[in-house]
Amino acid sequence: MKQIIFIALLGSSLFSCSSTDQNMEKESLEIVRKYMHAVESNNLSVMDSLLADDYKGFGPSINDSTTKKEALANWKYNAENLYKSVVYSEYQNISLHVGEGQMAKSGYWVSDWAKVTIHFKDGTGPVNTWVNAVYRINNGKIEYSRSFYNELDILEQLGYGLQ
Repeated sequence: MKQIIFIALLGSSLFSCSSTDQNMEKESLEIVRKYMHAVESNNLSVMDSLLADDYKGFGPSINDSTTKKEALANWKYNAENLYKSVVYSEYQNISLHVGEGQMAKSGYWVSDWAKVTIHFKDGTGPVNTWVNAVYRINNGKIEYSRSFYNELDILEQLGYGLQ
């Protein structure tokens, strides 16, 4: 009888950990979806609410970095002066908890692969690019991101080239 009770308690605790992990993964995915929608709808207040106060963003170049304040100011400028629209399509998001490595801190990671189409206010474009963005979610906020996309491809679509 003691063995049955022990096995039941063990099974119950394993199930609750698994259930908690699944809930955290779902919540992390939803935060990134909300952020993507805020970008598409140019909703700075939602973007602000989803970024942690100590947010750091990196990429696409090795030396590119931004804080929350800088990211919001950059987005506001681009939305007011450059972008007519930004649309995510053909996207796939996955979430997981990373337990080791230099960036393995508390929280969940979401990797987003998407085709992003940008129309410009001056009529140029559209520009289409494949973007991979990786987000660390902690306490319901995006606290870290790293974005990868081909800047040269974007410039070539806008008519620029290498000489």
